Amino acid sequence: MTLVLLLLQTAAILAACRLLHGIAGRFGQPPVIGEIVAGLLLGPSFFGWIAPSLYARLFPAASLPALNELSQIGLVLFMFLVGLHLDLTEVHALRRVAGLAGLLSIVVPFALGLALARPLHVLAPSSPMLPFSLLIAIAMSITAFPVLARILADQKLTATKLGHIAIACAALNDVLAWSILAWVVAISRAHQSMLGEASALGPFVILVAYIVGMFAIIRPALRWFTGRITATSELSVMLIFVFLSSSVTELAGFHALFGAFLAGVIWPRSDSKRDAVAAKIEPLATTMLIPLFFSYTGLRTDVGALGVNLGLTALVIALAIAGKVGGAFMGARITGFDVRNALALGVLLNTRGLVELIVLNVGLDLGLLPPALFSMMVIMALVTTAITTPVLKAVLPQEYRRTAAS
Repeated sequence: MTLVLLLLQTAAILAACRLLHGIAGRFGQPPVIGEIVAGLLLGPSFFGWIAPSLYARLFPAASLPALNELSQIGLVLFMFLVGLHLDLTEVHALRRVAGLAGLLSIVVPFALGLALARPLHVLAPSSPMLPFSLLIAIAMSITAFPVLARILADQKLTATKLGHIAIACAALNDVLAWSILAWVVAISRAHQSMLGEASALGPFVILVAYIVGMFAIIRPALRWFTGRITATSELSVMLIFVFLSSSVTELAGFHALFGAFLAGVIWPRSDSKRDAVAAKIEPLATTMLIPLFFSYTGLRTDVGALGVNLGLTALVIALAIAGKVGGAFMGARITGFDVRNALALGVLLNTRGLVELIVLNVGLDLGLLPPALFSMMVIMALVTTAITTPVLKAVLPQEYRRTAAS
């Protein structure tokens, strides 16, 4: 792959994402919707269909590994920022409502995902059943924390009780989902090495020890160290730390993204320089590198490959919505929410977005998801994210927004 080709690919991807970003905004959708659609349009589903020769020249198969590696750097930075913006004290402060609603919003779709995994397994007969089932369950139960935060801000719900609880539930969801995904990666890699599921126990013990060490030793050391350096130096330390943490979890048999997420979770919150330093990383990750990931996902997605599986795709979408909205609704009602606000919480937690695509790409890279099933789940991620804002407006119109703060 030549440098010129990589530069042309990057220019085309950024232009498409920027264009669709603006169009999505005009329809009241979060930017991620435009970027996901841009990725799909650049892939075989549209660009490869209307201009196959030009598509083959701009995105030859041999060029995809380099594009993927570049996008992975963006994902590492993105997952670090997700962890950095998680406020676990929010979960503790709202533990009664967020605990029950958040837990049910995970458990119900997770259980539906486990049940759905068996009929879906006919599309992936070579995938080991345990990691495949867990991956489908995670994909059905994930919430996109960054997209949720953006929707709350756009709808002016961030400072409301509903907004605080939604953020707390999403934080709990992210911690549980990424912990389970790390286990799935370990089990899958153990199968690939022909050692069996029991061999995943060793890496898992290492990961638990790593997490304990990060919280008990590294976090206090970081708090002490970052309080004695400038913001410029902290940016360098932050980048070095996130890449080292990602390397450790990748080498331990888990995905690098879990290490990045954990690095963000333990980074000191008391330091006033944190937001300023994070603001320097975010534009690079979200404006340049993340669009490369959307396009890489689009290049691996072929909507035409769904074929006779359109009915199954509709079933996956319906169960994903029913499980997520229904679980959160039940939890919120039990803790005293009225029907309207309980339903609004479920609708908010149903957004999946970029985080879902990350999970699906991990599954595809591990060989757990075949292309047809991968495409099916990408469509589910797009639909569940796209319906969030319009359904939220219908469930919680402007005249009822004041009840969200009560």
